[in-house]
Amino acid sequence: MTTTPPRWDLSNVYPGLDSQELIGDFEWVKNHAEALLQRYEEEFVQMDTNSPSEKINQALSLMVDEVNALLEKAFTINAYLSSFTTTDSFNQEAARLDSRFDQVMVGVQKVSVLLQAWVGTFKDVLPKVLALGNSAGEHAFPIIEMAEQSQYMMSEREEVLANELNLSGAAAWSKLQGVVTSQKTVEFELGGKIQTLPMPALINLHSHPDESVRKRAYEAEMAAWESVKEPLAACMNGIKGWVNTLNVHRGRKNAIEEPIDQGRIDPETLDAMMGAMKDSFPTFRRYFKAKAARFGQDALPWWNLFAPVGKIEKEYSFPEAADFILKNFETFSPELRDFAKNAFDNNWIDAEQRPGKRGGAFC
Repeated sequence: MTTTPPRWDLSNVYPGLDSQELIGDFEWVKNHAEALLQRYEEEFVQMDTNSPSEKINQALSLMVDEVNALLEKAFTINAYLSSFTTTDSFNQEAARLDSRFDQVMVGVQKVSVLLQAWVGTFKDVLPKVLALGNSAGEHAFPIIEMAEQSQYMMSEREEVLANELNLSGAAAWSKLQGVVTSQKTVEFELGGKIQTLPMPALINLHSHPDESVRKRAYEAEMAAWESVKEPLAACMNGIKGWVNTLNVHRGRKNAIEEPIDQGRIDPETLDAMMGAMKDSFPTFRRYFKAKAARFGQDALPWWNLFAPVGKIEKEYSFPEAADFILKNFETFSPELRDFAKNAFDNNWIDAEQRPGKRGGAFC
């Protein structure tokens, strides 16, 4: 393990962006999606609720097995490419391959859309069909969920069109937001030297022990975001506008209904959680007032929100921090400690802060 924060090693997934293994799996996913679509058109759509339960179960089981294999490969490729584009938005080869695979994923999403609509047609007979077991029975929960959520689908033609337009719609806005925020840097004086800091590194200064550094970092951050507010606002409006428009056409009651369904909760549960949060506000306000008093202030300025109130002289190198984590995980769970050690030993963590890398945890 090096003394500097590591970049992750992805060679256990594919040898490299130019590897034949990766390109071969591109083609496998594309061909498998096309084969599934053909099977859907030639076999699946011929069945209805009057078909024998055994036949429906057999078709559903086949669908489960084929879709699982397709999604496992597709999601692996997508995660592999994202591991490059999210940590280095300047990597043009990764960006090119990512865009190329986006086109392949259109076919994969088309399979998902058509099969969900198809499963929805069997909603009333699913309990009997799934009771027959096989792969369909083993996946009863997601199949029933698919059928229930199919009520919010548009027509087949509209869903396919929305899927294809997503590349130049919400997905494009999301990528732009990632590129703009990851490539934004700030010239900042720290320790007597002018440094070029990416935004995550600047934001990390929120917890710097020196208040003057925290305040300058906060002001620099606000100025930096101000300089890109127009494209970021366009990204947010583009994404939320896309979602809200689709929600209307899919018959959703409001913008929160779909996330509630995705979270597998009900409105009452969400209201209870929000109510608990609101009830805790007075406690947090007392804490913030006490912290402000600790700094000799009447109210807590934003740059002191994450300020340390104690004092620690020691600075941890990455190996020392890893060792600290492993020792404390060990006291809670040896299995958790072993899992973390495996991540450290195999460089599954990308901890280095650098221009072109988005904010967040990468492990």
